[in-house]
Amino acid sequence: MRAATSADAEGIIRMRSEHVLSQPLSEEWIRRCADELAPRLSPAGDARAFIVDAPDGTMAACALGLIHPVLPAPAYPRGLAARVHVVATHPDFRRRGYARAVVTALLDHLADIEGVTLFEVHASVEAQPLYRELGFTGSPALMRMTRLEPTATASTPNSRPVWLPLKQYAETVPKATAFACVYFTDEDDRPLQLHSVYSPAHSWQLVGGTTDHGERPFETAVRECREETGLTVAGPPRLLATVYGLPGIQWPYSTIGMVFDGGRLTAMQIRGITLDPQEHDEVHVLPLAEWKALMPARDFARLRTVAEARRTGEAAYFGTWDWGNE
Repeated sequence: MRAATSADAEGIIRMRSEHVLSQPLSEEWIRRCADELAPRLSPAGDARAFIVDAPDGTMAACALGLIHPVLPAPAYPRGLAARVHVVATHPDFRRRGYARAVVTALLDHLADIEGVTLFEVHASVEAQPLYRELGFTGSPALMRMTRLEPTATASTPNSRPVWLPLKQYAETVPKATAFACVYFTDEDDRPLQLHSVYSPAHSWQLVGGTTDHGERPFETAVRECREETGLTVAGPPRLLATVYGLPGIQWPYSTIGMVFDGGRLTAMQIRGITLDPQEHDEVHVLPLAEWKALMPARDFARLRTVAEARRTGEAAYFGTWDWGNE
């Protein structure tokens, strides 16, 4: 018995076609499935398989498992599950324990190397006793098993970290969206903000918006400023504040934002601002203290932090701009 490699993809697909499926696959579908499976059997992929080779070099038996992310729970704290997708034995090699051998090797490998603790299988009625012996429960339509790892401690001599493939690891970490803004004042250092037509909860806003795919934060600030006001921000970028917010009811991701200094605008420049009527309908310049009555407390706290960063010349961190329940 051995672990499968990408070169075994076609053989596994043929075993599935000939000995598992009720209707064999066409040659075109065998090729398509093999092309799909081959890269997934690489060390960085999400498929693992074990094979018993026949004396003539063909496969006597195989077991294929596919790893996928799930929401974590006490029984599968890493949020990883594996579905036993294919278990096949050639008729000439049945009743030799090969199916048990490849399935057992697959489950042990996944639990030991990948950190998978939740296993699922759609079993035939004939195969149900084998899976029950291995620890699965449920009906043949969906049998499940959890196998928790022993808790590793510093004194455990054989404990070692389990490194996930990057794509799987990426599914387990928090997600965030990015935005970028420009802070303008008039020549008397009074903050400038725009009145939103689409967000009554946050009606007064800095110039700016969400980062597009492939866009860097200052590029976002320049683009949004041009779209929302008709003004062009000149570089080099000067960062005033980094803003972070936890997710909430209205938005499922954290937010990370950067506020850049747009400088002081003359009265003529302010009068020349051209608003996008689909986003904003007013532009106001007010002393900082007068903005407090017009904004949610956290929005005003952010504005005050940005203004102080402009005044002191020291970039600020505002880490509590969380998504509320409004």
